[in-house]
Amino acid sequence: MHGFQLWANLPSSLKMTAPRYQDIKGADIPEVIDDDGTRVRVVCGDFWGKKGPVDGVAADPRYLDVFVPARKRKTLKVEVERHAFAYVFEGDGTFHAASQPIGVLSEKQVDGNEIVVREKAGDRSLVLFDSGDEITVQAGENGIRFLLVSGKPIQEPVAWYGPIVMNTRAELQQAVAELREGTFIER
Repeated sequence: MHGFQLWANLPSSLKMTAPRYQDIKGADIPEVIDDDGTRVRVVCGDFWGKKGPVDGVAADPRYLDVFVPARKRKTLKVEVERHAFAYVFEGDGTFHAASQPIGVLSEKQVDGNEIVVREKAGDRSLVLFDSGDEITVQAGENGIRFLLVSGKPIQEPVAWYGPIVMNTRAELQQAVAELREGTFIER
């Protein structure tokens, strides 16, 4: 079983609005299956004619749960005006036209010596994509499953502390003070 949370930064005009939460059950997430066995569950946004149950998020995100079968190569469209990343949580593979995937650090025994190595992009790897209108993934021996998340950039500065995200350091300090006083988001 996997559980993920989608936290969205808001534009400054919506920063201090009341928070909201949407609980989505797995059975409510539509799935589409391509001819090559690729499965895509649409959590948020539109994809291959399906619409996800999460709605009303300011950055208009697309949040997909993608499985590509073993040794298959798959290209998926991403709108040029969006920023995108993939979070691998099962299997492994390689992504083309992306940042160098940063795999987890593991301790291994090599010739009797313990060394730390960075694994290839696999379980628990985050991959950032450059600009373009598609991403291409080559699945490894066991296939690959990843979240493909994209959204329209807000084009505003970001200042954050823990779970609080604001636009300036002054706004952040005010929000933290209000949180301590118990008045945060009571407007």
